[in-house]
Amino acid sequence: MHTNVSRGVTLNEIAEACGVSIRTLQSGFRKFRMTTPIAYLEHLRLHAVRRELSSGESDRSVRGVAQKWGFTHVGRFSGQYRRRFGELPSQTLRRTEDNLA
Repeated sequence: MHTNVSRGVTLNEIAEACGVSIRTLQSGFRKFRMTTPIAYLEHLRLHAVRRELSSGESDRSVRGVAQKWGFTHVGRFSGQYRRRFGELPSQTLRRTEDNLA
C-alpha cells in the first residue's frame, strides 16, 4: 500500500498482494489497525498530500497535489482533508507560503 499510495488500488489487489482473501485482509486490518484497508489507504494518501503542501517545495495547486496522490473529486477530498486535519488544504498551503515569505 505504501508503494502504491498515489495509485487507486482496489481491495482485491491489496488482498492478492498479501496472499490472503479479502475477508481475511479486512479482518486483519480491523484487528491490528482498528480500521479498514481502504480507510488506511486514504489515511496514507491524505498525509502524503499534507506533507507535500507543507513542504514549500510544491509549485502545484491544491487540485494538482490532490490529483497527484489519487484524489479525483476535489470537493470530496477537501472535506476529507478538513475532517482529518481541522483545516482546508488551501489553508495549509497558504500558511506554508506565508512562513516562507
